[in-house]
Amino acid sequence: MRPQKNDEALVDVLDVLLRDGAILRADVIVSVADIPLVGIKLTAAIAGMETMTEYGLFEEWDASRRAAVSRGQYATRESVPGPDERDDRSVDWPHDEDRKRDEDA
Repeated sequence: MRPQKNDEALVDVLDVLLRDGAILRADVIVSVADIPLVGIKLTAAIAGMETMTEYGLFEEWDASRRAAVSRGQYATRESVPGPDERDDRSVDWPHDEDRKRDEDA
């Protein structure tokens, strides 16, 4: 039996993953000479945003992002000129604010 590529199966898996979501959990213990030194507990969630908010994940982020979009705080890609098209003397562009905030953090 040879493996076959089935694009429809991949689409079905992505559909279920985004609709229902998945949680991956892993516990890792690093030991030396049977002496546990470090414990790591990892949890990852993957799902569509609608599913994430249904499960109570990213609710605050989603609400603040939607509020910012409704206020027009975030410009669309079409309305923000590229670096070669803008006049830096007149306006601080939205992505510049993000960069400044990241630099200050």
